[in-house]
Amino acid sequence: MISNYAWTIYNFRTPLIKKLLEDGYDISILTQFDGYEKNLEELGCSAKHLFISRKGINPFVDIFTFFHILTFLWLCKPFCCLTFTIKPVIYTSLAVKLLRCNNIAMITGLGTAFLKGGWLTYFIKKLYRNSLAGASYIFFQNIDDKNLFLEENLVSNDKCRLTPGSGIDLSKYKYSVCEPTQHFRFLLIARLVWDKGIKEFVDASKLLHKDFPNTLFHIIGPSGVQNRTAVSNSEIENWKKEGVVEYQGEVQDVRDYIKAACCIVLPSYREGTSRVLLEAAAIGRPIVTTNVPGCKELVLDGESGFLCEEKNPNDLYRKMEKMISLPLEQRNNMGIVGRKHMENNFNHELVCKIYQDALSELNKKNS
Repeated sequence: MISNYAWTIYNFRTPLIKKLLEDGYDISILTQFDGYEKNLEELGCSAKHLFISRKGINPFVDIFTFFHILTFLWLCKPFCCLTFTIKPVIYTSLAVKLLRCNNIAMITGLGTAFLKGGWLTYFIKKLYRNSLAGASYIFFQNIDDKNLFLEENLVSNDKCRLTPGSGIDLSKYKYSVCEPTQHFRFLLIARLVWDKGIKEFVDASKLLHKDFPNTLFHIIGPSGVQNRTAVSNSEIENWKKEGVVEYQGEVQDVRDYIKAACCIVLPSYREGTSRVLLEAAAIGRPIVTTNVPGCKELVLDGESGFLCEEKNPNDLYRKMEKMISLPLEQRNNMGIVGRKHMENNFNHELVCKIYQDALSELNKKNS
């Protein structure tokens, strides 16, 4: 398995790792160390550090990353690579073409550079086209991403499969009824990058604060991330001075924070499949999110939450205002609908089965 951070593998792929270990596979992981590599080793995996930069494309750094991955795979000689996140997917897929081993690439999201246009978008699409030609299977987390790759002739349809995101462990994220509270609390959980709709949330919160001064607006997530659209520390300081939006920093386990919230908000511009929304719906919180790929699939509009327009703080304000106006019983009913939606369509068992079936097919082809 190859991905950007040990944290993401441990938090999003642990059920898959356990299933594959039960099936008799040995798992080696190449990832950037962040403390969670120890957790992965405790599961029964071996972990090696990956040299990678997530911020932009520096050709010298990225060439080193490619050869780092190539060397790791040449020494490891895996039966199959499972890759996640943009750079590991592209560079591993290029490496396995040289080494001629199996590769299952998961498209977890498209990223800013893919969507904004210009020479960088052209270059990234060319990289995808050349690299994914060597993939055994390409997994997509939503139909829009799959269709876009097909329209751009980046992949062949016979290699494509859909998964319900990374899936959600419903035994870990248990349903919890929303209790009456003195203050209505909106919560946004995301990396502090503008593409997550941070500006729209802040702007909508300022408007709501004027009409509903007792309402709370909280943000949780890592700041100072390696991303060209990262929110600056000075901007966070401005929030503190204005006193409307409270930034609560990064937390390792968001479950109690979701339970304490009345509504989860994510005005993201696009996702693969939003992990935060999976967790929020599983716990039973109504959601306000954008009508974009990777978000809209997780909300039944008007039943488990509300969809708003992308990059439109005024529409986000209207949907958040609508959520405040709902009686507690109706919001709890929304939470129940959202939980059932997770049980029926996004259980992590479904994702594990898709991977297990794909690996079984590759085993048969190689035997």
